[in-house]
Amino acid sequence: MSQSSRQDPPPGPRTSRAAAFCVHVFTAAGSGIALLALLEAVREHWAAMFAWLGLALVIDGLDGPIARRLNVEAAQPNWSGEVLDLVVDFVTYVFVPAYAVVASGLLLPIAAPLLGVGIVISGALYFADRRMKTDDNHFRGFPALWNAAAFYLFLLHPSPVISTLAIASLIVLTFVPVKVLHPVRVKRLRGLNLSLIAVWTVLAIMTIAKNFNVATPVTAVLCAIALYVVCGDAVIRVLRPENR
Repeated sequence: MSQSSRQDPPPGPRTSRAAAFCVHVFTAAGSGIALLALLEAVREHWAAMFAWLGLALVIDGLDGPIARRLNVEAAQPNWSGEVLDLVVDFVTYVFVPAYAVVASGLLLPIAAPLLGVGIVISGALYFADRRMKTDDNHFRGFPALWNAAAFYLFLLHPSPVISTLAIASLIVLTFVPVKVLHPVRVKRLRGLNLSLIAVWTVLAIMTIAKNFNVATPVTAVLCAIALYVVCGDAVIRVLRPENR
């Protein structure tokens, strides 16, 4: 059936249409927060940049449930919440972190601009990939979480060579069909996953508040949770072959 012959759903009440549009504005506010984060990055106020990106994560986590509760798609059929979400996610998850990675001085100078270009191109392609999620709600390939990658780069401060190799590897892994845990949507061990994300959130806030000057145990726990998210599916499949 062509788009022109499809009947649009009847408009909702005026208040629900207004409320639905406010949800879109709430989602779009993430792009404004991305600009504020970029301004802090230009000033090399890295902790402030991550604080703004963290607020964008909060909005990204809340807008979906609110939209579903208010049935935004039916109330505002001319506005695509899915497209809007992808646009905002690209600037908060990919573009601003890419600038931070390139401008931080943590990469080899000759490679930094090329890797920055690689981050934004691979991130754009990943967001356009209809196979980015598997049937069991895992991410397929490295899920363009460049805000998280940048966070760990600033947390660990590895040598420029290691940092450069790590970023290059993540760009390649974007296109490798490995499963990466979605800690909220994956049903298996969901209680454990949500608990670990709660711990990670608290420690990440503490780390940003202290401008990345945290004790070794905090760094160790943050790294352990990251390894679980990235490698957890593979480990479970080894230990429990019936899940393959």
